[in-house]
Amino acid sequence: MKDVRSQDPIPAQVGKRIRGLREGGGISQEALAEKSGLHRTYIGGVEGGLRNPSLKGLQRTARGLGVGAVDLFQTAKD
Repeated sequence: MKDVRSQDPIPAQVGKRIRGLREGGGISQEALAEKSGLHRTYIGGVEGGLRNPSLKGLQRTARGLGVGAVDLFQTAKD
């Protein structure tokens, strides 16, 4: 698998935000995967910035976290 972190910081930033929201909510990767209908390894890859998630994947992840998809793109600076 190609390491997208060296090419584009956006997947890494979105992954970091997802991890922060998940951990802040006390949710495990496995629980988030179940809630969002995605595989745990997919969630881990997105959080690590190793996967470039699709819009559909982001929407499902946001729904699993109980937030809007736009919330996945907000940073501490926003």
